[in-house]
Amino acid sequence: MLEEVERWLRTRSWALSDRPLHRILAAKQRTGQSVSVVLPALNEQETVGDIVAVVRRDLMRQVPLVDEIVVVDSGSTDRTSEVAAAAGARVVHRDEILPRVPAVPGKGEVLWRSLLVTTGDIVCFVDADLREFSSGFVSGIVGPLLTDPGVELVKGMYDRPLAGAAGQGGRVTELMARPLLNMHWPQLAGFVQPLGGEYAARRSLLEQLPFPVGYGVELGMLVDALHLVGLDALAQVDVGVRKHRHQDGQALGRMAAAIYRTAQLRLARGHLLRPSLTQFERGEDGFEPRTHSVDTEERPPMVEIAEYAERRVA
Repeated sequence: MLEEVERWLRTRSWALSDRPLHRILAAKQRTGQSVSVVLPALNEQETVGDIVAVVRRDLMRQVPLVDEIVVVDSGSTDRTSEVAAAAGARVVHRDEILPRVPAVPGKGEVLWRSLLVTTGDIVCFVDADLREFSSGFVSGIVGPLLTDPGVELVKGMYDRPLAGAAGQGGRVTELMARPLLNMHWPQLAGFVQPLGGEYAARRSLLEQLPFPVGYGVELGMLVDALHLVGLDALAQVDVGVRKHRHQDGQALGRMAAAIYRTAQLRLARGHLLRPSLTQFERGEDGFEPRTHSVDTEERPPMVEIAEYAERRVA
């Protein structure tokens, strides 16, 4: 590990207890910064309501840390929108945001569009499939941004149990993302959960970043933020244990392919091909190929979008 990364781990990796809630609140009141929480959601009716309810109870009613909580529904076919609204979130459908640009499927697409329907100086993203959710996930990663003006982006780090076994979750992280980062961007090798969906950043940074539309968004954001603001502006906070719905092996393969392509584009901005990934499923006549397109599209920095610029002027 680089000496720079070892130093970063000592100075930019924190625990939840390092910033008590009263200190975070005092910093928010002193600086006047506002906080938006965004949940990208696709068919998460079982969990989204509980997450919204916890944030509203702990960080909006009990203490005024969060100013708005927005669920961006990316085309759910279940009751995700109704459950989220009943729990107290403002629900916005992906296709209603920036309608002149046709939406494409993908998590990064939803995160990018969320910048147009939120107002916080700090934007905190939380995946909508978390179970046994604690509001410390939000206060922990928002805290450094409120208390330290030199911090621009904060990732959550946590244990990710799989089938009851500690530390076995995050399979795409260990098999794809961590090797890529260590080999090509060793300054980012200190991130425990580089692909984690719980992170917060200043709007002033997010609006300058391109957003891969699919699962490559977290890796792409880390790499681009490193180049834009430097390692010392990035940080991570230990928020405990993350429990969520796990994907099957083939879904993980498609996720890994999108992440690899995101890295590839950043390593060599060459001619953009439309790659695909072929996987196999056993059928009546043996193993049958199934070919999937790999997400390669990226949305431009939000500051380049006319509607966003007009909103800022207004």
